[in-house]
Amino acid sequence: MAQQTKNTRTIAENSLVVLLQGLQGHVTTVELRNESAARGRLLSVDAFMNVRLEDVLYRDRAGRSARLKDLFVTGRNVRYVHIPDDVDIMETIQSQLAKIHRVRNFGSEGGGRKEFQKKK
Repeated sequence: MAQQTKNTRTIAENSLVVLLQGLQGHVTTVELRNESAARGRLLSVDAFMNVRLEDVLYRDRAGRSARLKDLFVTGRNVRYVHIPDDVDIMETIQSQLAKIHRVRNFGSEGGGRKEFQKKK
């Protein structure tokens, strides 16, 4: 998971964006609000559902296709993200939440700092 702020981790943790973040490295299809679609390897998804794909086959609403090296889609333009059949949804969500919690609590064993300091 790329370096994220405390706020973006909290947003992701409380939404299904964690599922999409768990798809990093998988080939998937992202359908866009303008009725076009892009199929490629998911590089990253942030808490606002901004998506980066590589090795993309882009199909516009008229059915014309183009190959793209990479593509960035803002979250507001995403209509659907297809979950590959080989992905265990619950396992992926749990794994991503565990990653967030490891980052959040990396100082809990006596060293380092904690992201959320307890009020005394």
